[in-house]
Amino acid sequence: MWIAIAAVGGLAIFLILIKGLQIFTMISAKQPIPVETVTSAVVKEEDWAPMLSAVGSVSAVQGAVVSTELGGMVSEIGFQNGTLAKKGDLLVKLDASQEEALLRSAEAEQELARTDLERTRDLAAKKVVSNSDLDAAESKLRRLTAVVDQMRSNIRKKAIVAPFDGQLGIRQVNIGQMINSGQPVVPLQSLDPVFADFALPQQYFSKLSQGLEIRVTTDAMPGRVFNGKLTAVNSMVDVATRNVLVQATLANPDHALRPGMFAKVEVVLPEKERALVIPGSAISYAPFGDSVFVIEKQKDPKTGKESQTIRQQFVRVGEARGDLVSITTGLKPGEMVVGTGVFKLRNGMSVTINNDLAPNPQVSPTPADT
Repeated sequence: MWIAIAAVGGLAIFLILIKGLQIFTMISAKQPIPVETVTSAVVKEEDWAPMLSAVGSVSAVQGAVVSTELGGMVSEIGFQNGTLAKKGDLLVKLDASQEEALLRSAEAEQELARTDLERTRDLAAKKVVSNSDLDAAESKLRRLTAVVDQMRSNIRKKAIVAPFDGQLGIRQVNIGQMINSGQPVVPLQSLDPVFADFALPQQYFSKLSQGLEIRVTTDAMPGRVFNGKLTAVNSMVDVATRNVLVQATLANPDHALRPGMFAKVEVVLPEKERALVIPGSAISYAPFGDSVFVIEKQKDPKTGKESQTIRQQFVRVGEARGDLVSITTGLKPGEMVVGTGVFKLRNGMSVTINNDLAPNPQVSPTPADT
């Protein structure tokens, strides 16, 4: 039995030694690092004009919902929906037959008061009537004249005209409808030029001045850029948001921009800055820091063979424009970085470069709508 136990123990020790030798051999053997195929991009130094980006909305230089000042029944509509109107064009006319009858009555009383005043003046000149009678006649004429003027004003207000040139919207009244004072009739908007209203943080207040170039884009007109000038900066900062309201003026001859549209606004500052630019796809974003992989040539000390390896370099990312981003620290002009596929790489890997299918990054990309 003791011989059997010793034999089993010796076999176990032998197997452990064999397995340990295998593990040691595997650990000591160097596994070749696989070679990955990547695209490359050169770190370029370009002149980038500093821009301030914001979102805002389009508003009309002159815009209003035309409404009635007096109530009444609609007797005439003088426009078609969506047409252009000139200042003074008749839009809606209300029934003014009652006011016109009252005006004729008031004019008759005014004419009688004028005749009485002339007769009283003649009598006063002859010392037949007192001066108080003359004053009463003059006062009566002035009162009746005011009544006539009021009647004429009410009749004019029954005819609603365009207060300025612009494009009409959809009417909100119909012939024969009884409407109240202040009821909306039709929107009227002046569409050339238009305003772009937006807000910027207060730290940019010192950089803002009238005349700065602005660029506006909107989802309603994809791919089109509207150029304009900054025309007004608000005199106060919003105490809730600490933003300052800014207004730009844009030419809009084809009426492509409409009041109320959402707009993306860029304010182009006059000074130029040198920026290191790489594609945005070259950056590996991580909570502990953003990085890129720099491609370097390395020579094998034994064989002398030259290969391309990558080195992870942490960078600080600046402004992004289109497919490109600027790098403030971490890179030098002329260095070559991995352009795409950075998520599959690790520090020290060997790579081969193949730019046959490399994307073409642009500041203003125009991808196909799929």
